[in-house]
Amino acid sequence: MNNLTRRGFLFLGTATTLALTGSPASATSAGAGWFAHPRRAARPMVRWWWPDAHVDPAEIRREVDQLADAGFGGAEIAAVHHSIRDKSVLDPAGHGWGTPAWNAAVEAALDQAARRGLRIDLTLGPSWPAAVPTITPESDAAVKELAHGSVTVAGGATYAGEAPPPAVAGHPVRKLLLVQAARVESANSTRDETGLDPASVVRVPVSDGRVDWTAPAEGEWVLIAYWERGSGQRPESGPHTVPEAYVVDHFSRAGTRAVIDYWESTLLTPTVRRLLKRAGGALFEDSIEIESDALPWTPGLPAEFGRRRGYDLAPFLPVIVLKDEDQVFAYDAALTRHARKDYWDTVSELFNEHHLGMLRDWAHSIGLELRAQPYGLRTDAIASAAILDVAEGESLGFKNLDDYRCLAGGRDLAGREVLSCEAGAYQGGAYTTTWTKLLRTMGGAYAAGLNQTVLHGFSYATAPGAAWPGFAAFTPYNGTAGYAESWGPRQPTWRHMADISGYFARIHQVMREGAPRADVAVLRQTGYTKTGIGAGWFTASGVPIGWTHQFVSGPLLDLPAARVAHGRLAPDGPAYKALFVEGDRFNAGECTMTVGVARRLLGYATAGLPIVLLGDWRAASVPGVARDGENERLRGVLAELLSRPTVRMVAAAGDVPSALDALGVRPDVRYATASTLLTARRVAGDVDYYYLCNGKHVENPKPPIAPVDHQVTLARTARDGVPYLLDPWTGQAERLALCAEDGDGIRLRARLRPGESMVVAIGRPGLFGTGRAEGPHAVATDADLVRFEKGALVVRASRAGTYTTTLSDGRTVTSVIGPVPEPVVLSSWQLEVEDWRPEGTTTHRMALDRLSPWSDIPDLADVSGIGVYTTDIRLEGGAYLELGEVTDTCRVSVNGRRLDPVDQINPVVDVGPHLRQGANTIEVEVATPLGNRLRVADPAVYGRLTRQPYGLMGPVRLVPYGEARVVVPHTS
Repeated sequence: MNNLTRRGFLFLGTATTLALTGSPASATSAGAGWFAHPRRAARPMVRWWWPDAHVDPAEIRREVDQLADAGFGGAEIAAVHHSIRDKSVLDPAGHGWGTPAWNAAVEAALDQAARRGLRIDLTLGPSWPAAVPTITPESDAAVKELAHGSVTVAGGATYAGEAPPPAVAGHPVRKLLLVQAARVESANSTRDETGLDPASVVRVPVSDGRVDWTAPAEGEWVLIAYWERGSGQRPESGPHTVPEAYVVDHFSRAGTRAVIDYWESTLLTPTVRRLLKRAGGALFEDSIEIESDALPWTPGLPAEFGRRRGYDLAPFLPVIVLKDEDQVFAYDAALTRHARKDYWDTVSELFNEHHLGMLRDWAHSIGLELRAQPYGLRTDAIASAAILDVAEGESLGFKNLDDYRCLAGGRDLAGREVLSCEAGAYQGGAYTTTWTKLLRTMGGAYAAGLNQTVLHGFSYATAPGAAWPGFAAFTPYNGTAGYAESWGPRQPTWRHMADISGYFARIHQVMREGAPRADVAVLRQTGYTKTGIGAGWFTASGVPIGWTHQFVSGPLLDLPAARVAHGRLAPDGPAYKALFVEGDRFNAGECTMTVGVARRLLGYATAGLPIVLLGDWRAASVPGVARDGENERLRGVLAELLSRPTVRMVAAAGDVPSALDALGVRPDVRYATASTLLTARRVAGDVDYYYLCNGKHVENPKPPIAPVDHQVTLARTARDGVPYLLDPWTGQAERLALCAEDGDGIRLRARLRPGESMVVAIGRPGLFGTGRAEGPHAVATDADLVRFEKGALVVRASRAGTYTTTLSDGRTVTSVIGPVPEPVVLSSWQLEVEDWRPEGTTTHRMALDRLSPWSDIPDLADVSGIGVYTTDIRLEGGAYLELGEVTDTCRVSVNGRRLDPVDQINPVVDVGPHLRQGANTIEVEVATPLGNRLRVADPAVYGRLTRQPYGLMGPVRLVPYGEARVVVPHTS
């Protein structure tokens, strides 16, 4: 037995723990060892930060080996060095991004990765956003902005002079595109915007950059000049190249072509091309952080706008331009909102087509995929996720789990497999971040569809001017502790890294198996993400009782998978049971929809898909500026839609569940009591995989989440399917002996600490090589636990007594457990600490008569490193070892034998199979972050850190148990 038997479940009224078998996983539909030994592609990755090409190929090879030995599946190479404030120590001409030195290092990384079976992803440019050194701000391919200048002109007055210069300073080379005038209309003004009359907008003649214009006599007027210019934006924390790189235009083919041409001419050496076929994974682009105080722009935008939207952009430029990222002018609220929507929809389409789509196709041509974070601007990230091979989110910037669900919807309707995450970037968390914190952060994200973790990050060993413990890309940051984290051998916890990476890999493995399932698709008129905006009733009320949802946007409904069969949308993918539509939450909650999407929904309803609309859709309008008759056509289609028997329109969010119930829509996972339990389901053939986590919807929930402990019913595909618990820490799979049928599903009870997760598979008996259980299973017991052992039922309890077990065939049997020793608090330990210092390591040895944090022990107060706690005990029979509070990672050995990895969230280990009669030695190895040492070793940077309580703090208890076989009487 292992800690599976203690951790995950409770079931029914009198049971205290869920029963499990003790056999390791040996086979699944995916092959032997599928769960215990995940494939390399499912293993976590790291962001591998290089200080440009100030690297040694030999060290690069060593670091590939370090990653492989620690159980990682790959690395993403990124030229990032924000921690180096004095850039004069760098040599961008000789050791910059794209130099021969850079290419030689990349070749070394690819070659060694191929030898070790790792994949290497390459970032699109140095740092971010995408940039190349072959352009200048004036180049057609460089990022552009539309700046404006304005002056007020009294009625009847004349303005004569230069066209008003840009209100926002910027690159001096600029092109005057247009001058307009509009009459001020105070009724359209807002607190921050000057109201204008849209009917008054006129084009003003310009001659040699000068304007000579007399305003009409009536009212006050505004004269507006529009200037196109390069923004001059450069990638973060440069210089990385000589000549210096500039950010490319992300909305034009010219900008993307500049990136492709630079790679083809400079970065894709013959050796790199050859090695990419063996170790290459993807090109990667970070979030689209286009920095401009004016309006994001591309020279072809007016023509593209007219072609795509069907009207001229120019009359609406006044309400679209920005100053310091804020709107300046307004028409009436609805017209202003619709014009801005049309502008951003056009920008979104250009970005998705000219940038992401073009990059993806080129990446495929060189044998790579495209992975990207498709957000940062007001673009349709849901549609972007369907274009990308791998869409990626981030734990730092995403405000809640709905941000991941947006990307998951795009991934799944496009039939992609992977949703990635930049994981574990915490502001100010450098060298103080614990794995427990990271695990708790990521737990909920997996329930939202995430199945690839890219750790932020792994820094190259050293760099010019870097202090102990080595170069770190983001610390120091502005002279103080920076962003987490620089994992690697510099961290004491790296000794336990294989345990952590194995956990991630098994979660990824399960979350890539088969096809995803989600109860409901939520249609978004505006497909933004990284907003934290949820889905009406589902986010606030549905998720806490078991409902699952994803977001889709209009373009996804044109994908081949977006069809309805047997009452399900995308039946070969998420198989949504219903479609939910509410007003546009990014545009005043207005009920808007394109005519094309309305017709698509009508087709879905006719094919039998349940649809629920929240709000008054009888007076809906198109989302942009309506053309003649367009709103009337929309309302006609919606009237037909609302007449269909599978459609309900409700006035309030609280009416959504009754509408779903009336349509016969039920969630796959059900539990009566609202809780913080989060779930995800995957289906592979007739096997169902469930990931359950007591996770966080947001990073710092208030109040903090509490343990969960309640019954859960899980839908199953196979009528004879039986449940197994898959332990992602150990790789073992165990047939559950305590469960009950509940309609077409299986009911069991989950007990999870905050951040703790479990994986349940439901499939045919013998699916995981655990053998076909003979006879009935248990549906209730007053013992602590009931499990299968060699096909027979065994009960376990921490107290002597007679225990009653109800079987699935209705019979009730009793079992007697003899005397069981009382729990013992283990307080006396020998402690040996390996103290990590800049000058090397030193050792502390001491005897403890009680456990205390190192910060309370004078000799260890500022120590970071690895502590080994040893104690001797005498015990007969089985027992659990409860470690209590530990900072940070830990491993357990009994009598010199290292046990399976410890669940770092719930550190309870079944040591029973490893104890022998008489004397036993228990050893607990604990590794800490480096923060306590750095606060005294480098006080100028880390002196403000608070001393943290490190080590094994307990209380550590040994909790004995007894067992007895459940004797099932024979029937005649």
